[in-house]
Amino acid sequence: MEKILYAIAVLGVLGAVFGGILAVASKVFAVKVDERLPKLTSALPGANCGGCGFAGCQAYAQAVIDGKAEIGLCAAGGAEAAKKMSEVMGVESVEVERKVAMVKCRGQNHLPKGRYDGIADCRSAMFVTGDGPSACPNGCLGFGTCESVCKFDAIHVVGGVARVDADKCTGCMQCVEVCPRKVIIPVTYNTDIVIACSNHERGAHTRKVCDIGCVGCHLCEKQCDYDAIHVINNLATIDYTKCVSCGRCAAVCPRQLISDSNLRTDMDAVPAMQR
Repeated sequence: MEKILYAIAVLGVLGAVFGGILAVASKVFAVKVDERLPKLTSALPGANCGGCGFAGCQAYAQAVIDGKAEIGLCAAGGAEAAKKMSEVMGVESVEVERKVAMVKCRGQNHLPKGRYDGIADCRSAMFVTGDGPSACPNGCLGFGTCESVCKFDAIHVVGGVARVDADKCTGCMQCVEVCPRKVIIPVTYNTDIVIACSNHERGAHTRKVCDIGCVGCHLCEKQCDYDAIHVINNLATIDYTKCVSCGRCAAVCPRQLISDSNLRTDMDAVPAMQR
């Protein structure tokens, strides 16, 4: 009995000694965490979408502390997250312009080169005949690779083409990164005038493969009084630094591929010859 008690006592003493050593070691070798890190991390949405260019929200917060990243890179958190981060860092709040993704295609209207029965992935489909199964070399393939990477349920394939819900889109641009055709681009959230086409083929070829693709007719360019839209490499392109969102280009586009979310009612007053 004495031997058992002695063994228990020895083990108790050894446990206390080693416990003390570990407690001291944990303090001596502890990695100091900047007290601002948890505050910055909590200011972020926690989506870990990678839109800021870092592995996750905490990695981005640490980069801000280390001076390796600027405040305002979190597209998902937007202006609110930037304001909170600025308060934590004790700096002046930065202005963040909200960006959303936009698909420059209405792909259900282009013809297929053939039937594709492979993996439902745009990147895989690109290997078919070297450039995808659609006759348009610049259009949306519609297999939903962009949809599969979106963590915000903001993009879906509808009628064979990807469509973005701007109100759900946080601007992380993961869909932009995975699109092999590069038909998804970032635009300012309140942009009125957009051109839903990425085609650069000549008009004669475009008419054969797509019934709404840009044919480079220059009507939009001629109608613009602000030198804001020009046909470049067979595709109408908008200079948003000059565009005043008057909507005249949308009104005269014969293919109806220029969209105007705030189409002016006075377009009816434009003489038919000018259209």
